[in-house]
Amino acid sequence: MDLAELFQLFDSTMRNAAPLLLACLAGLFSERSGIFDIGLEGKMLAAAFASAAVAAWAAAPYVADPFPGQISGLGLGWAAAWLGVTAGMLAAIAMSALHGFASITLRGNQLISGVAINFLAAGVTVLVGEALFSMGGQTPQLTGAARFTAIELPLAETRRGIPVIGPFYADVISGQVILVYIALLAVPLTAWILFSTRFGLRLRAVGENPGAVDTAGISVTRQRYSAVLICGVLCGIAGAYLSMGTSAAGFVKDMTAGRGFIALAALIFAKWRPWPALWACLLFGLLEAIGSKYQNVDVGAFVIPVQFMQALPYILTVVILAGFIGKAIPPKAGGQPYVKER
Repeated sequence: MDLAELFQLFDSTMRNAAPLLLACLAGLFSERSGIFDIGLEGKMLAAAFASAAVAAWAAAPYVADPFPGQISGLGLGWAAAWLGVTAGMLAAIAMSALHGFASITLRGNQLISGVAINFLAAGVTVLVGEALFSMGGQTPQLTGAARFTAIELPLAETRRGIPVIGPFYADVISGQVILVYIALLAVPLTAWILFSTRFGLRLRAVGENPGAVDTAGISVTRQRYSAVLICGVLCGIAGAYLSMGTSAAGFVKDMTAGRGFIALAALIFAKWRPWPALWACLLFGLLEAIGSKYQNVDVGAFVIPVQFMQALPYILTVVILAGFIGKAIPPKAGGQPYVKER
């Protein structure tokens, strides 16, 4: 493998890791507050659909006098893509609020609530998509201003001649869509919020000992709702990336393909910490990139089939969730509804 091929692999790794990283950080906020969330998959799926549907509508040409049955678009330019991201975040926030209401206010089982959200999103996206677009649950393919395109960072081409660093900057760091950079910036921001702010201190304390936090006069309910709503925002951006930031822009049925569960595995692998979460998601992204690039690998004695290569991220997910890689201790109050003592 030459250097150019290696950088292509890293470039694909960055793109694959971005939605995983956003979903992983979303789960980090929620579970640090004591709310387990296996509904990341459903939130991402709902956000992907809402983003694609709204962006397609906003970018469609404006019709002054539509005939019966025709819906006029808004004819927006670059704002159509950001309107789609906003719609995706609102959809994921609505799902998060539903999960919060079931697990915080009603004190229901958090795992059941998460599973219900996954099923709800899988069904509603197809149903509404068919009703709106009559394309078998899909949305129209996004083109032009309705999607995000790669951004070339300053000096990327002029510095390409610098050995190793120049091509790495031009081919890996530069040329990503803006949502990838948002995902990377979310890591230090999450670390700062959780470990350097009063809000983060209280959030972590709620996940460990909500009774002590309540005794100090801090609302456990408010802290947990704040965490699940932040989770919704991040899942919304992750879903928007899937439907608006990839080469095949647009929504298709079940397009998240288990990425929410992979993000959960990365969260456990990282032991609920933001910087290790970045490396865990890059590892999963690298495995996905390898599976896409190398198919039917010949190792001499036998040939590794393409199905095995493409299943690498899911195999690692099973291994992590089964507890084969180290011991991961979740927040002590995780999964436990809090009942205020009188």
